[in-house]
Amino acid sequence: MKGRRNDMKLMTRVRAFAGAVVLTAVPAAALAQRAAPGPEPAVIVTIGEGVIKVAPDRAWVWIAAESRARSPRDAQRANAEAMTAVLGRIKAAGIPADAIRTSGYDLQPEFDFANGKQTLRGYVARNGVEVRLDDLPRTGEVIDAAVGSGATSVSGIRFDVKDRVAAEREALKQAVADARGRADAAAAGASVSIDRVLRIEERGAPPQEPRPMMMRAAAAESAQTPVTPGELEIRAAVTLTTAIR
Repeated sequence: MKGRRNDMKLMTRVRAFAGAVVLTAVPAAALAQRAAPGPEPAVIVTIGEGVIKVAPDRAWVWIAAESRARSPRDAQRANAEAMTAVLGRIKAAGIPADAIRTSGYDLQPEFDFANGKQTLRGYVARNGVEVRLDDLPRTGEVIDAAVGSGATSVSGIRFDVKDRVAAEREALKQAVADARGRADAAAAGASVSIDRVLRIEERGAPPQEPRPMMMRAAAAESAQTPVTPGELEIRAAVTLTTAIR
């Protein structure tokens, strides 16, 4: 009986040991299977572009006043008076305060140069604001009002759309479709077919350059300043990677 009991204990140990071996062997096999690298799929990489043309419905314009005087204090005072008048006319034209932002201010000496000598002429103070115009047809009217009230320069007018996000997404959608069309054409030319899309990467599109516009105070004597916004181009570009079979 005693020997039989020992045999049963031995069998129990063997089974337990065998079970332990099996349990450790299964993860090891799975790990080895995972580690084995599979063949890289053959791919086609294409670049697609999308361009949306839209009529702008918003504009930004830079308006500044410049004042000169013999002393810095007098130049600063004269400029403050001039810019206060300009801002008053802009707001009176219906532009809200949150659409006006100071974009630059400086006070500098000016010199004359003659016979190799530098002579102080006086001081010049400049104050510039960027104005957002949500009523595009009134852009010329606002520019004329600013110039007529003392602004000495208007520049950097640029146009945009209020719902730029929707236009950018539509351009992105077109860019992906363009890249996929190019991939299909390349696959057909190589007598293969597209299996699946592996990756889509958005590429940085070039920024929309502002359309420069310069004018001086003399324009106030003419008819209302014409402003023609034309069309804007919203661009997107993507890189598409597709597997082929």
